[in-house]
Amino acid sequence: MASNGVLGDFAVPNILAAMLTMRSGDNAKKRIAMDFLGKFQKSKDAWTTTITILQTSTEGEAQLFAATTLKGKITYDLATQITESDLPALRNQILVLLKKYAGGPKAVRVQLCVCLAILAIQMQTWKDVLPTVVSALGNDVASHACILDFLRVLPEEVTEGRKITLSEEDLAQRTTELLAENAQQVVQLLIDYAVSSPSAAVNPQLFECITSWLREVPVAVVVNSPLLNAVINGLSNDKSLQTAAECLGVICRETKDVDDNIATIQTLLPRILELRPRIQALADEEDIDGLKAITRVFADAGDSWVLIIAREPQHFRPLVDALLECCARDKDRDVIHYTFPFWYELKQYLTLEHYIEARLQLNDVFSKLVDILLKHLEYPSSDDPNELDLFDGDREQEEKFREFRHLMGDTLKDACQVMGVSECLTKVHNAIKLWRETYGSQATQTAVPHWQVLEAPLFAMRAMGRMVDKNDSTILPQIMPLLVQIPVNNEKLRFAAIMVFGRYTEWTSAHPDFLQPQFQYIVASFQTDSQEILRAAAQGFKYFCVDCKDLLGSQVIQLQTFYDQILDKLPDPSKEEMTEGVASVIGVQKTEDMFKLLKLYCDPLVQRLMDRANTATDDAAKVALADQINLLTHFIQQVVPYLPAGAENPAVKYWEEVFPVLSTILENFIGFIPICERVCRVWRFMVISYRTAMTPLLAPLANKLAIGFAASKQGCFLWVTSAILREFSEDREHVNDSIAEHIYMFFEAQATNVLRVMSDLPPIDLPDVIEDFYRLLIDALLYYPHKLIPSPLFTPIFQAAISALSLEKQEPVSAALHYLRDLLTYGGQNPAGSADQIGATHDQLRQIVRALLLSQGESLVKQTMAGMMITFPRDCFPDGSGVLLGMFEILPAETTEWLGRTMQMLPAGTVTPAEANRLLAKIREKVQSSDFSNLRQVRVLLQDFTNTYRRRYIAPRDGLGQLEAARFHFSG
Repeated sequence: MASNGVLGDFAVPNILAAMLTMRSGDNAKKRIAMDFLGKFQKSKDAWTTTITILQTSTEGEAQLFAATTLKGKITYDLATQITESDLPALRNQILVLLKKYAGGPKAVRVQLCVCLAILAIQMQTWKDVLPTVVSALGNDVASHACILDFLRVLPEEVTEGRKITLSEEDLAQRTTELLAENAQQVVQLLIDYAVSSPSAAVNPQLFECITSWLREVPVAVVVNSPLLNAVINGLSNDKSLQTAAECLGVICRETKDVDDNIATIQTLLPRILELRPRIQALADEEDIDGLKAITRVFADAGDSWVLIIAREPQHFRPLVDALLECCARDKDRDVIHYTFPFWYELKQYLTLEHYIEARLQLNDVFSKLVDILLKHLEYPSSDDPNELDLFDGDREQEEKFREFRHLMGDTLKDACQVMGVSECLTKVHNAIKLWRETYGSQATQTAVPHWQVLEAPLFAMRAMGRMVDKNDSTILPQIMPLLVQIPVNNEKLRFAAIMVFGRYTEWTSAHPDFLQPQFQYIVASFQTDSQEILRAAAQGFKYFCVDCKDLLGSQVIQLQTFYDQILDKLPDPSKEEMTEGVASVIGVQKTEDMFKLLKLYCDPLVQRLMDRANTATDDAAKVALADQINLLTHFIQQVVPYLPAGAENPAVKYWEEVFPVLSTILENFIGFIPICERVCRVWRFMVISYRTAMTPLLAPLANKLAIGFAASKQGCFLWVTSAILREFSEDREHVNDSIAEHIYMFFEAQATNVLRVMSDLPPIDLPDVIEDFYRLLIDALLYYPHKLIPSPLFTPIFQAAISALSLEKQEPVSAALHYLRDLLTYGGQNPAGSADQIGATHDQLRQIVRALLLSQGESLVKQTMAGMMITFPRDCFPDGSGVLLGMFEILPAETTEWLGRTMQMLPAGTVTPAEANRLLAKIREKVQSSDFSNLRQVRVLLQDFTNTYRRRYIAPRDGLGQLEAARFHFSG
């Protein structure tokens, strides 16, 4: 790379100069250098240049870049740029380089080991991999490190490498040759190394190797060899503690199938229990990393053997006690989370009737676990009883503590299921009483001593809420009167009490005598300035209104006064919760009262909307307006009177009055997406909630939707169209034919507008519109197949769907694929639509679909295959293969031919002719069979092939070439 920025050839000095430029502050030159290096890495010159750098350069960064580049070349370009006769020379060069870098730098050495492993996988004629590597590297200490690195990465690359250019059959054969056939030799190498010297016996690389090969070597072989002693002893060495702990954990996990590993487990159990004294020692030394490692070992053993623990609780009780000790000695909550999966899995077994005896024997363990958790749930203590910032201003640390408490809460629920909720609640009750007896008299209006001790059982009670029987009349009636006396001057305590009340509203609804004290505690909490208390109070208010709505019906007028007064004081999420709550209460009132109640509650909201709309000039104000609009949806969803067909709906009557206001707001803010979406959401829920009762609003609503989409090109207008299509079709017995016809005509007008937009803009600019459009089309095809399939729009809709498959975003691609799969059913004998919609037109529709596929099917096959091999998000694979299966079911011969042509369009060198021919031969064999199950196996063949392709190749950086989707054009 010349000094003036002009690129030269790929000589070593130019490469090194480009790397130097990458460290400079000149962004323009850095972009040129990055492009230059990217082209270099794909060039044939990179082979010799990288090896030259590795041979001559003394700079670590250059060495690592060269080693990484060489790894990429072997991964992606070996088959296309290196002849088979040159492979031994390349192998020998890498071995020489490994010998050179045996002593380090470690990063370069590891990359070269990966290079050699990937080459070994692809060089199928190299049969004596292990002897060659060991012999070439020699027997000195530095070479041992190199050999261990190679042994570690080899199984990882074989089993986890994703870009190996081998067929599945060849890769399976090579896996057997490299791993299965070498496993015994590797174990002996590791044993020989482990006993060669004291330092070797505690070398972390040794344990990393054992861990890597445990997937290939029977675990019993390792456990019954000297390697187990090495691993156990490694746990006593600070240098090797972490890797030895990980290795022993993997050994335990490999015995998870306990019935197949009884003898191995019996060997391991006493060796692991030998480690128990280290729990106290490490805790006393405050060696957190060491305690984590030991706890992980016990947790891995417990997780793996949980089934046999449930079967033989007495024999394995020491292991369970060791895990309990890890929890108890974890003063700073650093390791307890490693045990959570074990307690959960053990609970899963102990709550089965079959293991009732084990449950009785281990009940006391869970009782002690609850005591430990109650202690760990406490906030850090402070000398100042009014100090609420207990994390020295570290908000991240406080948030982590809160999240961690919820994890502990889940484990607390596991314990409850084993012990029974009553026993757990009794512990909570006792903890609250103990605080009252010890510190209650010391509480004042300004300070609550040791509030942490009181708050923890409140949190625990909240965690258990969903498990409590709402008919419980033993413990809760004793606790609830205590909670309404919780001091309100301490924010943490007040928050905890509110959250408990909100969690137990179902119980309160069954015990109405306790409602008013709790509800008043919640209402009074809105007078605080604390945002956290306000959010908690709003959430609690919602739960009371939802679960106790019948009990609060008599207060519906007073609730409106309170709601109107408090609303503007709340943050937006709390406004939503308050609104959902009051709407739930209105929803159970008498039908004749609903109109006036909606006016009472919603007229002030609508007035707020108009006031905000008149002053919303910046984005923040417009977003606030959008959020305010969203509050109306809660009333629409909750206030849904049940009326006989044809009766006037009082809710719809009210919303007719509001409709012009929303229409005006939409017109004035048509360019602001959040407002468009919120207004459309309101209208969509109107249609969903009131269904055919919305008929009086149908014409003006359709007009606003058409105008809105044309002006904004936003998919939200299609949400409402889809709701109209669906709700009026599902309730068709109450809809006259003229309305149904007008609804379909409106749909076609909307579809035409969307197709025009898709013709003007590429799919990448319209992902949301495409998703909403094809979700709408799924409904249209379901309810109006007899109109949509013969329509002139049918073909351009199909072409636009193929164009949409070029996207790399899951939602629009899934929507298009779902539409195509439904459409393909109309080309066969089992269409997705019901017989009522299709009737006698089935044969006609089938012929139209088949004709479309004969003319456009090749494009569909090409784009679906391109998606499955290169562009589709992984979650789209099943639908993609479903589309191809549908094509094979309708047009087997033609689809096979189109598939063959598509294979020829793949980038050169990515699929060999032999692989392509093998796939096509298998498909033809299945297609020609009269057995339908064989046809379904075509889907499996295609999925396996495309999965293999994606594993081996990355998407082309220069586009898809012949597989690129054609641009959609629409002239309608």
